[in-house]
Amino acid sequence: MDDFYPGEPGAKGLTPATYAASADAADAMATSRKRLHFIALRTLYAMGAAAPFEAVAVSGVKGSALQPRFSELIADGLVEPTGERRRNPDTGKSAAVLRLTETARARIGGDA
Repeated sequence: MDDFYPGEPGAKGLTPATYAASADAADAMATSRKRLHFIALRTLYAMGAAAPFEAVAVSGVKGSALQPRFSELIADGLVEPTGERRRNPDTGKSAAVLRLTETARARIGGDA
C-alpha cells in the first residue's frame, strides 16, 4: 500500500502487528479520501491560507481524519507551505501555514 501513496492512503509500522493496524486504518479511510480532500481544499480556498489545525477547526471534521490529508495534498502538488508557521494553542507545537497551489486553483476553477 505504501507504494501508491499519496494516490491511496498509506500504511506504516515497525512490526507486522502495527503495520496490520495501520493498513486496516488506511483501507477504512480509502472510501472517504476524496471527500476529505475536497473538504480540505475547499476550506483552504475559503481561508486563503491556514495551518492544518486552523483548517480542521473551521471545517468541522475531526482532526484525525482531515489533518493527514494535507500531507497527501502537498505530495500531490495541490497544497504548498507559505513559509509562515503558527503555534497550535492546544499542543504548543509550530505548524506550517498552507495555501492552494496554482494547480489546485486552476483545478477548482473558483467552484470551491
